[in-house]
Amino acid sequence: MIRIVLDAMGGDHAPQAACEGALLALRDDPGLQVLLAGVKEVIGPLVAQAGDVRDRLTIIDAPETITNNESPALAVRQKKNSAVVRGMLMLREGEADGFVSAGSTGAVLVGGMLRLGRIPGIERPALAPLLPGREGSFLVIDAGANVDSKPEYLAQFALMGDAYMRKVAGMEKPRVGLLNNGAEEEKGSQLYAAAHQLLKREAIHFIGNVEGRYVPAGQADVIVCDGFDGNIILKYTEGVAETLMGIIKRELMADTRSKIGALLAKPAFRRVKKMMDYTEVGGAPLLGVSGAVVKAHGSSNGKAVSGALRQAVLMVRSGVAGAIMENIGKQSA
Repeated sequence: MIRIVLDAMGGDHAPQAACEGALLALRDDPGLQVLLAGVKEVIGPLVAQAGDVRDRLTIIDAPETITNNESPALAVRQKKNSAVVRGMLMLREGEADGFVSAGSTGAVLVGGMLRLGRIPGIERPALAPLLPGREGSFLVIDAGANVDSKPEYLAQFALMGDAYMRKVAGMEKPRVGLLNNGAEEEKGSQLYAAAHQLLKREAIHFIGNVEGRYVPAGQADVIVCDGFDGNIILKYTEGVAETLMGIIKRELMADTRSKIGALLAKPAFRRVKKMMDYTEVGGAPLLGVSGAVVKAHGSSNGKAVSGALRQAVLMVRSGVAGAIMENIGKQSA
């Protein structure tokens, strides 16, 4: 039985979405146990109808809530009875196997570093969401945890991304690319030029620089960048996907001929929509901390929370943290 702590109070639609997602995930995976952390009096009634999965659902009373308006470092230090702090400590002490939250990204990052701890050899944990591409999903690392980075951080991101795609996606030799404004080795800022030289020496399948236009084209399985650029890629991809789906829907409903064509092509459009829907993935793993931590989208609904729980389970079962430690060990050897 894999035990995942779920922050019930984090996210725009908390606690309803978290409770709904917990029940969906439990009914989908009989090997899952959810430890639902939050204000007991609030979340208790929302899972009163758990029925067939109630024996695998435990409520952890965490009466303090960390909001997006607070200083993450201060909140994590002061609010010891929050879901984020309680969950990270349970993970550290072996009382849980993973942690999921749709709440404050800063609090999850700080909680992961201060309360759970980093993998030895990793200086900065990184957010690594899977994004849809022409040839399938690809990983972007970092997508917002570290706005200011050093070349060494990017090299570590590459090692973590390689480990994740090997273990979770089942890729034997993931192609790792460095985001840049040109394919030539000397292109980019001092940060990216120095990172390129470091990545050339790593024991990974480094394919060199990848220009922005080729990021979604399937040129690489792992895109390495600092958190500033990665977050722009993430948000821009979300915006483009939403805009394109809206334009397509509008044009297909524009006249009778288009409506007939839309009806015939409905299965294909449904597949495309599913591919572009972030709720199918659920969230971004926080790689570099000593455990399986997934940061779900702030606007997650129940389906997205369920997906984030499923992703945390995959991380536990595939041993991502161990694979990262192995990669770091090779780097130090």
